[in-house]
Amino acid sequence: MITILSTGTRGDTQPYIALGLALEKVGYHVRLAAFENYESFVKSSGLEFYPIKGDVSVVASSMNAKGAKQADNPLKLLLSFSKLRSLVFDIQKDFFNACIGAEAVVYHPGAAIGYFTAQHLNIPSILATPFPMTPTMEYPALIFYDGLRLGRGFNLVTHKIFEQIMWFANSSVVKQFWKQKFASTPKNFTNPFRKQNTSSLPTVISCSNYVFPRPKDWPDHVHNTGYWFLDEEADWKPSAELLDFLQKGSAPVYVGFGSIGNSELAVQTTELVIDALKRSGQRGILATGWNGLSKLDNIPENIFILESAPHSWLFPQMAAVVHHGGAGTTAAGLRAGIPSIIIPSGNDQFAWGRRVYELGVGPKPVPRKKLTAENLSNAINFALTKEIRDAAKDLGKKIQTENGAEEAAKIIINTLSIKV
Repeated sequence: MITILSTGTRGDTQPYIALGLALEKVGYHVRLAAFENYESFVKSSGLEFYPIKGDVSVVASSMNAKGAKQADNPLKLLLSFSKLRSLVFDIQKDFFNACIGAEAVVYHPGAAIGYFTAQHLNIPSILATPFPMTPTMEYPALIFYDGLRLGRGFNLVTHKIFEQIMWFANSSVVKQFWKQKFASTPKNFTNPFRKQNTSSLPTVISCSNYVFPRPKDWPDHVHNTGYWFLDEEADWKPSAELLDFLQKGSAPVYVGFGSIGNSELAVQTTELVIDALKRSGQRGILATGWNGLSKLDNIPENIFILESAPHSWLFPQMAAVVHHGGAGTTAAGLRAGIPSIIIPSGNDQFAWGRRVYELGVGPKPVPRKKLTAENLSNAINFALTKEIRDAAKDLGKKIQTENGAEEAAKIIINTLSIKV
């Protein structure tokens, strides 16, 4: 049995379900630990579910969590993680217990206790990250990516700083839990991420080599496998109203801000988006998500308000996608082969926005603080030019050739044959 420790929202959990299914396909039983909100989501995939107590929507909507999600520079991120410690201490026990009986532990970087639990149980640990975080000289760490470019040495330093920030977010709560349970700190209690680069302690990354090519200076046992896509909810059926809207006009522009939408500004943001779509002459599908957009009265006929739909089903039918720049949503948009317009508000979203622009598959990102109907309209018009559409289509085809979850599963299985 292999335990996978995931953290975060539905979009954060989804790639780990895909990884778990790839492992089960080759004969391993998988236990996935995730917030209890996602019990039915995980179980419907066929994986064993281990509940991490707490409502992620409540945690995510707390003032401290909002600060973390909207941190637009490394210092703000560090300070916000410090405030989040009290929220994540209670879940360490669940992470630990989820690993009991496992042959290996696969863990998200937000669940660093997975490394120390595996060490305690004398089984392999695999760092499974949704973004590149192993130090390299080739490009800056994601939280520095949209900043100054000061050369290869600087790039390497930014990664080491980012590793330390991630370790800072985990270290005190892991130490506190371990002292309560074992009256001591874990053995070799130092940053675990730097140790995950050997044959028995590898790193697998859910990222396309066509988006961030594997750096030449990475250790051999750090693997950029391709995205771990879950073509979720195969039995999902769109409403008749949605199908009718799609069929009666040109491909619409999708707009949605996932779990980072600000409910206090939902009405204002919705009005802004409708205005931008009108200016650009486009039809639109607006996804309300976690109340980032609102169901207004008197919605124009060329706008459809949608609570949610699987990205794997919806995005290929869109002309372009406008979103916050979360790693998972960005990946889904790129695979669909359509232009992406990123409206970042914090953390790695700025990096994905800049990378989309660098790849030529979208306009320059429009920071949430600078979002206006005019700016968004201009970005949509730019995204729909032939050059951008052709580049997005080409990139989508390349990403579709990768089998990231299957590749990561092979690496994990090989790790199980190595004695720790």
